[in-house]
Amino acid sequence: MSQRARVPKRHRLQPRQRDFPGEAACRDHLEPLLLFCEDDQVTLCRKCFLAQEHRSHVVRGVYEAAEKYRKLFWELLSTLKQKLEAANSLLAEEQENMRMVQAEEQNFKEMLKSECKMMIRLVTEENVMNFQNLQGHPFNPHLKEASLSPRMKFIAELEEKYQETLQRLNSLGRENMYKLQESEVRLNEQITSLHSVTAELEKKYGEPSLVLLKDARSLELSGVSLLCQGLEPARITDPSSCQRPGLSEVLELFQRPITLDPKTANPCLVLSEDLRSVRLRNVQHDVPGNPKIAHGNPEIFDFGASVLGVESFTSGRHYWEVDVEKTTNWQLGIYEDSAARLVPKASKGKILLMGCRMGTKYTLWVFPPLKGVYLEEQMHKVGVFLDYKYGQISFYDVTKRFLIYNFSDLVFKGALRPIFSLCFPNEGTNSDSLSICLPDVFVV
Repeated sequence: MSQRARVPKRHRLQPRQRDFPGEAACRDHLEPLLLFCEDDQVTLCRKCFLAQEHRSHVVRGVYEAAEKYRKLFWELLSTLKQKLEAANSLLAEEQENMRMVQAEEQNFKEMLKSECKMMIRLVTEENVMNFQNLQGHPFNPHLKEASLSPRMKFIAELEEKYQETLQRLNSLGRENMYKLQESEVRLNEQITSLHSVTAELEKKYGEPSLVLLKDARSLELSGVSLLCQGLEPARITDPSSCQRPGLSEVLELFQRPITLDPKTANPCLVLSEDLRSVRLRNVQHDVPGNPKIAHGNPEIFDFGASVLGVESFTSGRHYWEVDVEKTTNWQLGIYEDSAARLVPKASKGKILLMGCRMGTKYTLWVFPPLKGVYLEEQMHKVGVFLDYKYGQISFYDVTKRFLIYNFSDLVFKGALRPIFSLCFPNEGTNSDSLSICLPDVFVV
């Protein structure tokens, strides 16, 4: 008899009644089923064990084999329950993503609509001004037509681009919803299978040895198979990846030569002599002539070191451009000025666009609320437009000439000032800097 098939003495003991009911006997030899063949996954009596077909197989005592599977089932059950919890969590996330995708799609449609309306309003008002200027001259229909024709063409092209972008958004929304619905169905199927197998494992774990060993390997393989199935979320596309028509030459009519205000500069910043550029200094010093700013003031140490523009706006339309190519982490936007606040407070009264690079990955965020915006590569120049009367702030990629994001239907109650921030370095020195671009021609 094979050494590996020899029956240990402990397996020759009388089994406990709970493990071997009276009917647990071999059908062929009418002897107790005391052994278990690992290879064939069957219980054996003494005579079955001596048969030729089992001599080279791994044979254990029924109790030993059952305890082995009981331990394996316990470990498998614990892991499957963890996976079940993860699957339920992912399903909840995917269902939330469905709501978020629809909300984001609607948000971008509203943003596009707002931007399109603003551009048409600007062009229309410029047309009216041009027409009024022509009224002091002898009537010339050709001159009037020459003046209005390019603007009407611009409006038609803008509306066409707007409709094209809306169509892309609709198509992208349908594609995202299809992916999320597929993911929901797949996760529900996995969750159902996990519930079924974990329930069977729990039942098996508490059963007598002979009952536990029946179909034990099949149940084990079912559990392992479920563990091998990945829990993958749907790969959806950010609606902001659709390029938005935006930056127009008409905005250049409102470009302002913004200058930086040394009185509001964080001690970590160094301003250029012409007050158009700012960089981080390596050692913190108080800004000359500004004794009110003290080291450790928690109000100014927010995202990074900030400085305000000298210009203060309480009406009108204003546009400025900032070169961000030489900085990896920055903030640009609008700050609600107050005589009671000499320097920017953390987050309060700000509308911001933030750029951040971590390694090779570059991301954009808008605030408030904090929201990620799709970006393929680092930007070089950012445009900021403020329409005080209509409560609108827009950010543009100047190089690619498209809209990044806009805030509309805002209510301004006080003076607004441009704000510029650089992120504090985690360690060592930081050579980040940003510069305000001067307009080619300044129009009052």
